[in-house]
Amino acid sequence: MRVPRTFVFLDLSGFTNYTAAYGDDAAGRILGTFRALVRETASERGVRVAKWLGDGCMVVAVDQLAAIEFVMDLEQRASAVCAPLTLRAGIATGHALLFEGDDYIGSAVNMAARLCDFAQNFDVLMPTMHLDRLPEGVCAEPYGEIELRGFPGTVSVVQLTGVPTMSARHDTGELWTRNPFG
Repeated sequence: MRVPRTFVFLDLSGFTNYTAAYGDDAAGRILGTFRALVRETASERGVRVAKWLGDGCMVVAVDQLAAIEFVMDLEQRASAVCAPLTLRAGIATGHALLFEGDDYIGSAVNMAARLCDFAQNFDVLMPTMHLDRLPEGVCAEPYGEIELRGFPGTVSVVQLTGVPTMSARHDTGELWTRNPFG
């Protein structure tokens, strides 16, 4: 089944060097902090962690705005608690094959992964052609034409910056306090 989704790949830059310098226990603590932060932010923004990839992860969203809000929020929060490591991200939107019920295959998945690989410290990269609209507080700045392994020619890319305004779109707090019978 082919489904429209936005895919996000995230990576903690410098994790291997951090592990070599500070040891496995310190690396485990910072990775635990990072994963807890990803889960919390994903829950707040209505996106799903599809899989953990060592010091990174793949996130899937039905709504592109939610995916962008998630990444930008996470970038802000992670800079405070994951230092000296930095977060880099690639985002792409498109149709993908839902494979065996819990995995995705397709060009958008591959593009998000390659953009994450290409990104440097604090970069959030996205193909210009995939950008639908931006959440309030987030800007897209031209990054340039880049070559990505596995893709023919160059891809026009934007870098996302800013901090999204917190929206109430995914706030379910009231559901726990509302009386269903009154």
